Amino acid sequence: MPRVPGTRTGRNAELGLLALAMIIVAAYGATVEANQFDKLTPTFWVPAALLSVLFLALHLVVRFTALHADPVLIPTVALINGLGVGFLRRLDLAKSIAEKQPEPGIFAGVGGRQLAWTLVALVLAAVLLLVVRDHKAVSRYAYTLGLVGIVLVMIPAVLPGRFSEINGAKLWIKIGGFSIQPGEFAKLALVSFFAYYLVRKREVLSLASRRVLGIDFPRGRDLGPVITVWLLSLLVLVFEKDLGTALLYFGLFVVTLYVATERVSWLLIGLVMFFGGVYVAYLLGASVGGPFANFYDRATVWLHPFDAENYNRIGGSYQLVQGLLGLGTGGLFGTGPGAGSPGFVPEVRNDFIFAGMGEEIGLFGLSALLVCYLLIVERGLRAALGVRDSFGKLVAGGLAFTLGLQVFVILGGITGLIPLTGQTTPFLSSGGSSLMANWLLIAMLLRISDAGRRPAAAGPAAQPGGPKQPPAQLHGAMTEVIKP
Repeated sequence: MPRVPGTRTGRNAELGLLALAMIIVAAYGATVEANQFDKLTPTFWVPAALLSVLFLALHLVVRFTALHADPVLIPTVALINGLGVGFLRRLDLAKSIAEKQPEPGIFAGVGGRQLAWTLVALVLAAVLLLVVRDHKAVSRYAYTLGLVGIVLVMIPAVLPGRFSEINGAKLWIKIGGFSIQPGEFAKLALVSFFAYYLVRKREVLSLASRRVLGIDFPRGRDLGPVITVWLLSLLVLVFEKDLGTALLYFGLFVVTLYVATERVSWLLIGLVMFFGGVYVAYLLGASVGGPFANFYDRATVWLHPFDAENYNRIGGSYQLVQGLLGLGTGGLFGTGPGAGSPGFVPEVRNDFIFAGMGEEIGLFGLSALLVCYLLIVERGLRAALGVRDSFGKLVAGGLAFTLGLQVFVILGGITGLIPLTGQTTPFLSSGGSSLMANWLLIAMLLRISDAGRRPAAAGPAAQPGGPKQPPAQLHGAMTEVIKP
């Protein structure tokens, strides 16, 4: 859409923030090399320069396809993504030094693959912005997306363990040397389905049957959708052996339901149902084992991480304890990028990347990183508040909550607040599935924020004696503005 004269789009501010983010990423890479090699190599700037080109290309796509989109989203996500690539390359450099190998190439190692996945993810985000010019068009395929989401969630559960299981959680599809986590894409499809369903059923689900302690509770016959999603979440917990994924899907539906109906009772019902189900699964794991045994083991490790038995056995608390020690070693200011020992933490490239980075950037650095995530969630919620149609509000709110809950789940597991899960840290952890899905999430938020921030185009003034202008209908509202 062309720019309306007299309005500010924020695109120049976005470009300036993006330049600042890439300067920080370049400085991080330079510090890593200085601490690893005691000098700067001639190519230390290349990863940051390549990332700058990629993000600049996405910025140009936004200029032509979503001119009024939120200017803060891309720079903030680019900063986190760039630091993730820099930290993964830092691990590659440490490995090459330990094995007395030459410095890895730009696209070699885990960091190089993450850089390549960033390219693919940004291409997908650009394609979504080019194809989906109106977010309301997605609602036409809501039921199809719901079916696709359920299928994607259930595929790893029905596959044999050798094709789907990593570190005890069945979340993957593995074929040869290639693996993909379909649940990362399922959350995008399910958000769209939940939003469409709740827009249609909002009035029914808002009805109250009785009032208890000042809270209106829904009618019993309206609990069907919540019970259905609750059962599906427990199936994920049992058969995919992952608490985080179950919490993510059920929490997403309950919060979207709360946003649609503004009934606090739905949150209370959701919390009671989920934690009640988890507690029953824990008791069943302790008594009958079977499909509940893995969850019971994870809960036991979480409750008693420093017990010698849990620490020493395979699949025990060694990983959790090493992560906690890494965070403690970093203190307030950290050892400095490239000056720590993150290699002692298992899965530091994936689940425990927060612990590895925390050792080197300290509590203050991690706090700044968490503020960046908080900013992304806040801008997503702002997009939900700004857009005029109910479907867009629920989609934006659901996507923002999904990202925030995912960060909470993984950080809670690393710090011992909740049992460990198989969730990845958005935009930081190694892996293409998470990176592509989360950049698609950001692209959808950009599209919705563009619709919410776009000024209403002024129609031509009616001439005296000329034909009357048709009434201007408010976007997404059941009213009209009648012009005299």
